[in-house]
Amino acid sequence: MRSYDAIVAGGGLIGSAIALELARNDLRVALFDAREPGREASWASAGILSPAPENPGMIALVPIGKTSLAMYPEFIAEVEALSGLATGYRAKGTVEALFSQHAREELNTIVALHRGLGLKAEAISAKEARDMEPALSEEIEAAVLRPQEASVDNRLLTNALIEAAKKSGVEIRGGAAVQGIWREGSRCVGAVVSGENISTKYTIVAAGSFSSRIAGAEKYAPVRPAKGQMVSLRCDATKIERVLWSERIYVVPRNDGRILCGATVEHVGFDKTVTASGVHANLDAAIELAPVLASARIEDTWAGLRPDTPDHLPILGPTELEGLLIATGHFRNGVLLTPITAKLISEFVAEKTPSVEWEKFSPMRFQAAQESAKASGAPQ
Repeated sequence: MRSYDAIVAGGGLIGSAIALELARNDLRVALFDAREPGREASWASAGILSPAPENPGMIALVPIGKTSLAMYPEFIAEVEALSGLATGYRAKGTVEALFSQHAREELNTIVALHRGLGLKAEAISAKEARDMEPALSEEIEAAVLRPQEASVDNRLLTNALIEAAKKSGVEIRGGAAVQGIWREGSRCVGAVVSGENISTKYTIVAAGSFSSRIAGAEKYAPVRPAKGQMVSLRCDATKIERVLWSERIYVVPRNDGRILCGATVEHVGFDKTVTASGVHANLDAAIELAPVLASARIEDTWAGLRPDTPDHLPILGPTELEGLLIATGHFRNGVLLTPITAKLISEFVAEKTPSVEWEKFSPMRFQAAQESAKASGAPQ
């Protein structure tokens, strides 16, 4: 019977970063993925690194997001050094454009919220925004500059992380599905991989939207897929430096000249079909934000499945089963939260104090909510 110090289920950014971190702490680590590692949500993302909350429900993520963003320069340097591969990291900030007639009021509210959360944000005029990014529409009324934000080419980063993990001694096996956890009493003693029991002290479920399909892990990882459709453009008529953002779209430039536009949010199960309505929605919003993109060439389209949770917050940490840890449910923040997720899991395994408070993201919160509702007589 094969045995490891740690098994990671899922070979995307989160899983490979965890495996790398554990291996660098001298653990024998195996990473298993049902498909080719790194080709699901990690491959489909836009790679935006922004801790700014998109809605009030996301405010709980700001502290951990800020910490992870601050880790990125060193994280990128280490991954590139270990792998010998580039990651397309761009620390050039974000411009959030406002079209509303009430843009001035919105601007003040947005800036005050960001600053209250410890995020750097500057109110700028429409002219100042267009001076920075000439592609922006003449119709915008005002804008917010978020200078500390960044982006990364998630596909390059995924390849680099997997290569860094390999070079650090992680055994990586694609086409090897973790079908279930291996439980003995109140302990998780390993995993069932392609019908084989594999022994380990720590089993880490980091399989994104597919985490809930791992038998025995589903009640700790109640994730469902949230489909996002993306369009990749090339536009010789303009050059965009920063991430451009509106309430309808984000536009993300790449070092190789591509411009990514996305992304929709659709709860349609595990369907990754690219649809006419999804492409139209992305292009319509992108052209509204940057009209010059109407002349761009469509280079590619795709869809990915983000792992969403009932409260849209990540699921991080140990379960009631000794040896079973969960690291999934990052929804739209998987790329941003990759460094801190790997660090937190590694700190738990090493019995160190966590770098940031993470109890609110515990896998046990869903059972606690169900038990509370049952005790109060509320409908389940």
